[in-house]
Amino acid sequence: MQPGSGGCRDVEELDSLLCDIRPHHVPASIRRPRPDPDVVVDIGAVLGSVFTSARSQGLIQLPVLGMIAISGIFYPITSMPEWLQWVAQASPIYWLGLGMRSALLPDAAVGIEMGRSWRHLETAGLLGTWAVLGMVLAPIVLRRMARRESGSRVAERREKALQRIG
Repeated sequence: MQPGSGGCRDVEELDSLLCDIRPHHVPASIRRPRPDPDVVVDIGAVLGSVFTSARSQGLIQLPVLGMIAISGIFYPITSMPEWLQWVAQASPIYWLGLGMRSALLPDAAVGIEMGRSWRHLETAGLLGTWAVLGMVLAPIVLRRMARRESGSRVAERREKALQRIG
C-alpha cells in the first residue's frame, strides 16, 4: 500500500498511529515501544458490566481518579512517599504514563523517573500482564452479566429510557 492511499491493509498498519507513517519509515533512534491503551479499556468493560446503574458508575470514578492522581501523570512519582510509590506502580495507569513519557519526552527527562530509567522491559511486561488479565477476566464477567439479562428486561429499560427522552 502506498502512503496516502487512504486505507490500512493489516493489523500492523492499523495499529500504527497514522496509516501513512510505517514503522520502517521511523528512524531507529526515535523508535520506542508504545503503551497499550487496551489495558484500561478491559478494566472499563469489566467495571461497566459489574456496576449497571448510573449512580454506581459515577462512584467508579472516585477510585479511578485516585489512581490517576497518584500515577505520576501530573507530577513525578518520586516526590511521593515510598509506600505510595508502590501503590502507584500497581496501577496500569502509571505504566501507561511512563510509556507515553518515554515516547514523547526528550531523553533528558529520564532524570525525574524512578531509577533514572524509562524501564521499557518492565513497562511492556506489566502492560502485557494487565492486558492478558483483562482479556481473560472481561469475557467471564461479560458472560455472567449477559446471563442475568433477559430480552424483556432489556426492552423494559429501553421503553423507560425512551419515555424519559420523549
